[in-house]
Amino acid sequence: MLRLTDFIIDCLDTMKLAAFYSDVTGRPVKEDSDADWAGITFGEIELAFQRVDEYFAPTWPSNEHPKQFHLDFEVDDIEAEQRRVIELGATLKKDHIGPEGYGFRVYTDPVGHPFCLCRNKGVVWQGDVPVWPNKS
Repeated sequence: MLRLTDFIIDCLDTMKLAAFYSDVTGRPVKEDSDADWAGITFGEIELAFQRVDEYFAPTWPSNEHPKQFHLDFEVDDIEAEQRRVIELGATLKKDHIGPEGYGFRVYTDPVGHPFCLCRNKGVVWQGDVPVWPNKS
């Protein structure tokens, strides 16, 4: 059996990037985090930040330093979340929201990693959990 346990992001400053994603997600940085390894727990999966001394930020969509990963966050109010993540240090790169208000927007975090805020048609929210439509 294979289980995903960590999603690891290389960076120069683990605590700074962990604090950014802690603010974005509303989840705390793990207490045992330090300058070499910081983490945020999501159930059984940890979003981890590992210090790499010779880190180069991706220059996506250029191939000089291609994107190494990206995160998608489903949101119920993309405008409010956009204001919030930009205030936290994100940069809007591309807008793919259609005329009906569905789609996604691409951002970069403070050190250049891309992530998306998504609003998918048919997704409803039960409390703070998105429920996806049946794909039958």
